[in-house]
Amino acid sequence: MSTSSAPTNPPGPTAATGPSTGPSRPVRRWLVLAICCLSVGVTGINLTIVNVALPSISRDLHASLSSLEWTVSTYSLVMACLLMLSGSMADRFGRKRIFQLGLTLFSLGSLLCGLAPGVGWLIAFVGVQAVGGSMLNPVAMSIIVGVFTDRGERARAIGVWGSVIGITMAAGPVLGGLLVSGIGWRSVFWISVPIGIAAFALTRKFVPESKATRARRFDPFGQALIIVLFASIIAATIEGPRHGWTDPWIVGLIVLAVVALTGILVVEPRRSEPLIDLRYFRSPPFSGANLISLMMTAGLGGFLFLNTLYLQDIRGYSPLHAGVMIIPMALGQAVAANLSGRLVAARRDRLALALGGALLATGAFPLVALSTHTHSVHLLVAYAVFGLGAGMVSPPVSHTAVSGMPLDQVGVAGALAASARQFGSAIGVAVTGSIVASSSAGFVHSSHAAWVVIGGCGVAVLALGLISTSSWARDAATRNGQRLVTHDH
Repeated sequence: MSTSSAPTNPPGPTAATGPSTGPSRPVRRWLVLAICCLSVGVTGINLTIVNVALPSISRDLHASLSSLEWTVSTYSLVMACLLMLSGSMADRFGRKRIFQLGLTLFSLGSLLCGLAPGVGWLIAFVGVQAVGGSMLNPVAMSIIVGVFTDRGERARAIGVWGSVIGITMAAGPVLGGLLVSGIGWRSVFWISVPIGIAAFALTRKFVPESKATRARRFDPFGQALIIVLFASIIAATIEGPRHGWTDPWIVGLIVLAVVALTGILVVEPRRSEPLIDLRYFRSPPFSGANLISLMMTAGLGGFLFLNTLYLQDIRGYSPLHAGVMIIPMALGQAVAANLSGRLVAARRDRLALALGGALLATGAFPLVALSTHTHSVHLLVAYAVFGLGAGMVSPPVSHTAVSGMPLDQVGVAGALAASARQFGSAIGVAVTGSIVASSSAGFVHSSHAAWVVIGGCGVAVLALGLISTSSWARDAATRNGQRLVTHDH
């Protein structure tokens, strides 16, 4: 649905629980990598391909703006809620088994989305897709890490894996435009089905089974609190303009979110193995990286959502034309991610984050004055600059998130950062859509405030990047890491 940065996290949520038990026979490592890339590549396409189909879905299913927001946000919302749980299940029941279950659910959800008779059904089936998707990316990373035991080979494999996700995300808008223009919007979902079936068959034959020697305990109470918190925030944001912010239903959702957050802050620290270990957030780089992830993907999700509707509904472009217009953003992401990766390798995280935040803001603020006749060159330049910013931020975020963390905690920290990215995508679409829906001035004029918010996300990334990579932040992270090691041992 709405995009998020290509994950470059360490292994899945529970990788820290102990060494994995894996196969005793030799495996074809690079073939396993190719299968994992094929499997998560289809989710990368799915993140961006559906945006191009939104106007066609709206016309065919008579969907309101809030329904379109739910169509886009549901995928990221469900992913954000279930990433930690899926990682725990994989470590406990077997990564290959959960990976295959994820492929099955994702393919089934895609098939059902393409058959949806109404927008309510479509949103429900997108949720099925997302449940499967939550079992793919983090589990694929654990499989890759388990197969590639040599550190050098592992680094190259993870680099290839992340590049495939980025390439498929960039290809999504163009492929979506081709499919919607040539076949119809339902085809953007159906394309995932044969790929998912092929990936399932290949996984069954060539991917070895593995699991953690000691998996973390399940935390159903913490999982329920996370679902209630995220879902109530998104629901209140999307439905607020339609019902009114003082409506008892909306007020109740806000109260529910506060209660869930209070439960997380009060109850979770008292559990021996909580779903979310709040001690991590005492590390300024970790807290900053999570906020940066949320802000960057919120801006990116809102950016794609607004532009899709603007280019097709306001400018009258075909889905293919709209997809082609967004290519500069995708190319900007690819170019900047490569440059940013080199900066991170040279320990220049601070520069990469600051430059990325500045580019995000520079790409968004010129669109505040958007009109029905804004010149195409103006749009293309803004798209390219914004894409450069998104690509520049992605690599250093994961590195900053685990800065100062003990080695046996980086998996959990990485999973939390991934959840923040997914929630950011959902809240970005919800907030920008809510701003547009709450105004009677028409889409173009009401979107001006939304573009200010997206530009503000870039400014926030810049500020948080400078703070979270300061010497004070690094020293605090080191002290927190030492406390974690002392407490756990």
